[in-house]
Amino acid sequence: MTTTETVYFIGAGPGDPELITVKGQRLLKEADIVIFTGSLVPKALVSGLKAKIYDSAGLNLDEVFAIILTSWKEGKRIVRLHTGDPSIYGAINEQFALLKKHAIPYAVVPGVSSGTATAAALCTELTLPEVSQTVIFTRRAGRTPVPVKEDLALLASHQATMMIFLSVGMIENVVTDLLDGGYPEDTPVAIVEKASWPDEKQIRGTLATIASLVKKEGITKTAIIAVGQVLAEGPPPELSKLYDKNFSHGFRK
Repeated sequence: MTTTETVYFIGAGPGDPELITVKGQRLLKEADIVIFTGSLVPKALVSGLKAKIYDSAGLNLDEVFAIILTSWKEGKRIVRLHTGDPSIYGAINEQFALLKKHAIPYAVVPGVSSGTATAAALCTELTLPEVSQTVIFTRRAGRTPVPVKEDLALLASHQATMMIFLSVGMIENVVTDLLDGGYPEDTPVAIVEKASWPDEKQIRGTLATIASLVKKEGITKTAIIAVGQVLAEGPPPELSKLYDKNFSHGFRK
């Protein structure tokens, strides 16, 4: 059978089933086949769909692609539902390579990253005037290595806001790397476990205290480590120029 159906990769968001885009939700309802990461994507997003549902949590790349290829050849509308935003630690490029090899069209619908969901949970801005205008999304090397030039201590030397993924289980090593990179011990740190889920948990401390706090709470995975002076309590040292009454721009004199 000849088909031109597009395979859609959709960001499911960080956990709250309402944090999926309107477009993503529509495509889910229209799909014939949905392949989702059952260990992290909320079941509410795949409940009540007309589609046949596959849980990819226990599948390898070849097994996932076999479902896509067979279903696409049958003219099915396919959704690959990923956690958070697919572009961040989403393992999508390897899937795209196989789709290209078989001339299967595909598209990506962005989602809410757990990184931005963490900022929302903390009710904070990741960039502040005179504090930080750069946000680094990264992880510490573990079973998956990182390039040498992206060593956590090297990135820490920028003193920018850092959102550290997939590393809370190595919190003591993370703290050592950040201190070695130049962050002072009193740098604010926040941990958000399962951001936007009903059982979300937050811990706030400093580089001097956060490791012991994490150990006490027993947090070992599914958490973001937020680091930087943007997390400091109290008003920011400088206000944004955007709404400064003395600052003019194209829409305000």
